[in-house]
Amino acid sequence: MEGELNEGSPCPNTMVAVMRDQAVVGDPLRSSSLPENPSSSPPREKGRNRGRLISCLITVNILFLGCALVSGGAFNEVAITQIDVQIYLTLLLLLNTSWMIFYVAYTSQVDSAILYKDSHAGPIWLRGGLVLFGVCSLIMDIFKIANYIGYMHCDSAVKVVFPVVQAVFILMQTYFLWVHAKDCVQIQRNITRCGLMLTLACNLMVWMAAVTDESLHQTGHKDSSTRISNVSKAHSLTMKAANPSVNCQCSYASCPILEKGYYYLYPFNIEYSLFASAMAYIMWKNVGRQIDEHSSHHHVSFHIRGILAGPVLGIIVVVTGLAVFVVYDVEVNSPDTKDLALLMYYVMNIVGLILMSAASLAGSIIYRYEKRDHVSNKNPTRSLDIALLLGASMGQFTICYFTIVAVVAKKSTEYLYVLDLVCAIIIVVELCLQNLFIIEGLHRQPFNEESAVGGTVFINDNAFRQGGCEEARPTENGLELSHSPVHTMHSMPSTLPSQSSKYWRRRALKEISSFLLLCNIIFWVMPAFGARPQFDNKLGIEFYKLSMWTAIVNIGLPFGIFYRMHSVASLFEVFLTS
Repeated sequence: MEGELNEGSPCPNTMVAVMRDQAVVGDPLRSSSLPENPSSSPPREKGRNRGRLISCLITVNILFLGCALVSGGAFNEVAITQIDVQIYLTLLLLLNTSWMIFYVAYTSQVDSAILYKDSHAGPIWLRGGLVLFGVCSLIMDIFKIANYIGYMHCDSAVKVVFPVVQAVFILMQTYFLWVHAKDCVQIQRNITRCGLMLTLACNLMVWMAAVTDESLHQTGHKDSSTRISNVSKAHSLTMKAANPSVNCQCSYASCPILEKGYYYLYPFNIEYSLFASAMAYIMWKNVGRQIDEHSSHHHVSFHIRGILAGPVLGIIVVVTGLAVFVVYDVEVNSPDTKDLALLMYYVMNIVGLILMSAASLAGSIIYRYEKRDHVSNKNPTRSLDIALLLGASMGQFTICYFTIVAVVAKKSTEYLYVLDLVCAIIIVVELCLQNLFIIEGLHRQPFNEESAVGGTVFINDNAFRQGGCEEARPTENGLELSHSPVHTMHSMPSTLPSQSSKYWRRRALKEISSFLLLCNIIFWVMPAFGARPQFDNKLGIEFYKLSMWTAIVNIGLPFGIFYRMHSVASLFEVFLTS
């Protein structure tokens, strides 16, 4: 570029100097990479590491104590009850709610508290999902309150207090994360780090308690006050003698309906806790961070012009999946139609997953020949997106590999077991290929329309209208502007021969990402709304026994649901940047 300007451009020395100045001034990453005061960097780095260490230690202690209480309440017989767990969670939620109120009040009063915002943190899809799941969690708490009020005459009031406190916590946290998710706090950094880690720990504890409750409810071994496993009649009699509230009866007839309703809403509360944990972690990483809000943020527009095959095929998969899910949910409860319902469910999953695997493989091949640059700057939001994608997929990997081992070891040729094996293998392949496609897409720079046009030089129009340029020359009376004639140079955009192939690659990526997005929606909806073929097919229960298989499924399945939800958001971003 510099050589071309020196040969034929007007006022070459002036233009080259201006372009160099603009390259330095206009590059916020380069200008911000040097600290203003190098001597102040090491103490600040030590303070940041110390604050992170203290907050992490607090979180670890809260989580391990909570894990011990929740596990004891689930598997021990009398010593630890559900009321003990709820008292612990109530104290945590009250403490965390108080800190969030303090944070909101303090940062609104101090102007220098938040000087920077991370434009990548808290995207609208994440905050929208948080609000959606938060509303469902509030409905769940209302059902719990109404249900436990019916037991107030013979059971502890803690069971009513806990959902009330949790509802207040959800309201406050949803507002807090919606408004402050992008904050990069610059004052009270250690207190803020500890508060955000407390938020993370509270959400993980609520998630752990919800998964345990749903797991015990799924097995049918639950009690209204202690949540223990009734492994024998003797244990049951001992439990009743130690805790008379076991025989407590609801004072009105709608309690069974309310209980069934809030158990159906547990998946939304589980997803809410995971969403809030991810957002709290990003805020924790951004404490003390100094960034330019517009330095690495690309504005992309959403349009589906010319995109047809992907959305149409995806809608067909979604409609088919919904129809199969409705039939499955109705027919699986009947012994006469149970096998047919499972057959339909497995066939639909296998066909859909094969199509998704083929689409992900095609997209990865396209990325192999794409010339777009990779994202080079470090961003905690992008790193967390990829970590969540890989971490959440471990849930489905766990269930699939346990299923594969069970089928192979059992050596059964029953067609439902064979279909279960095929489905598990295809899920593993599909997860690997889809993760590869999404991560490759997230690492690419957004497509720039101007980069598709050939070399274009932008020069001062006024200088060309006058047929020359003005130069400042020293004289006796100061500086004098002199006019120099030049030859007009026309800048013509050069269309490269590869523009057509670039267009088709972009279109193919959009078709693939839109198709995968819709497919992940239906594969999120089915397990989130109650599809449990892992329990309807007795293979896992027969091979691993009920308690172990229930723990495997109810730990892995929430992560699988979150993976599909997170994949939808990531694929939407891949669609926008393609």
